Amino acid sequence: MKAAPVDLASGTLTQERFKILTPKPATPDAMAPIVAEFVGHFDWRGPIGVTFPGVVRHGVVHSAANVDKSWLDTDADQLFTDAVGADVHVVNDADAAGLAEVRFGAGRDAKGVVIVLTFGTGIGSGMFVDGVLVPNTELGHLEIDGEDAEDKAAASARDREDLSWKDWAKRVQHYLERVVMLFSPSLIVVGGGASRKADKWVPLLDVGTKIVPAALANEAGIVGAALVGAMDRPPA
Repeated sequence: MKAAPVDLASGTLTQERFKILTPKPATPDAMAPIVAEFVGHFDWRGPIGVTFPGVVRHGVVHSAANVDKSWLDTDADQLFTDAVGADVHVVNDADAAGLAEVRFGAGRDAKGVVIVLTFGTGIGSGMFVDGVLVPNTELGHLEIDGEDAEDKAAASARDREDLSWKDWAKRVQHYLERVVMLFSPSLIVVGGGASRKADKWVPLLDVGTKIVPAALANEAGIVGAALVGAMDRPPA
């Protein structure tokens, strides 16, 4: 887990990220004090946003594919608000990264449908239409060839199966072909941990749509969380 204050005019971190190891098990009761510790570390008094790897509607968690199942139906907004003593807004992690990339990064000023995909433990997705977020798309869970797409094409699958970049890119290509067929995006932005070595796999992809690496890298989620924290009406 990591946090930092953000300058919302420029989309840059104003202090170095502070990291704390994720507790095991990462239950709501275990995570809430860590968010409070982050706030205390920076002596923060402004808006607060938190990202979560699952569907979040009006602050309530509705899926837990890669996290502890005790999160299901948890009012995460209220959980963290109570822990911190100030209003906290929670958003899907890929949606947050997408918000940052569309506002400040590789998707800035892009028109039409823009899809931001994060390749890490799973595949997160943020979809935008003329800059407006369509929340909680969860495109990593598309069924392809009878399997959850992220089981085959997430960055964790490359590590787990010791795939070469070329072999893994073939899986990503297959996945992206389905995404393009369904949504006809004008731009695809790829982020997550695998984007740090984008030169090894992005040039191998050709789906008839422009594909670019994320510009904000590992800072995208934090910047997006800050944007959501400052919103009067966070994405539902």
